Amino acid sequence: MIQIDDKLISEDIFSEEFVCNLSKCKGACCVEGDVGAPLDKNELEILDSIFDKVKPYLTQEGIESIEKIGTWTTDPIDGMYVTPMVENRECAYVTYDERGITKCGIEKAYEDGAIDWQKPISCHLYPIRVTEYSTFKALNYHEWDVCDDACALGKELQVPIYKFLKNPLIRKYGEEFYGVLSEVAEEWKKEYGS
Repeated sequence: MIQIDDKLISEDIFSEEFVCNLSKCKGACCVEGDVGAPLDKNELEILDSIFDKVKPYLTQEGIESIEKIGTWTTDPIDGMYVTPMVENRECAYVTYDERGITKCGIEKAYEDGAIDWQKPISCHLYPIRVTEYSTFKALNYHEWDVCDDACALGKELQVPIYKFLKNPLIRKYGEEFYGVLSEVAEEWKKEYGS
């Protein structure tokens, strides 16, 4: 782990390579799993406030699930805030394109200018998962077999995780943090990279 300010960063974020390959995985990360996407507490009110504008972008099943469960819920195991799911399958905010690839209804509304919030930061930062402790934040690489094609494409294109996630890392922590992270990554690569 490498520390930058109050953040402990797994070296996997420098060493592992990753580029989403939606043509292969079809957006499986939005469909697989036991619970919805993790949410920060400050995102709950945002989801409540944007639902009416996002609703036209969602599937009927997603709308029904949100109207039944709410715009967010909690994980029954650990109490974390998460997005609701459609019958314990896909995230309720998922929509599908003509090729059967999942898309985020929130992000589609954002791209159309209907809202000014892109999507939950945990989705934007994936495959980095952030765990917040009382005195620090841990940024770890979340390995998941549904992303094997993303790992293969990342290796082919030689794109480390931190570079693939430049925009969401800046969105979450700012330009200055990303600049320091990039410098640290380059130093790490000189010392430990192959």
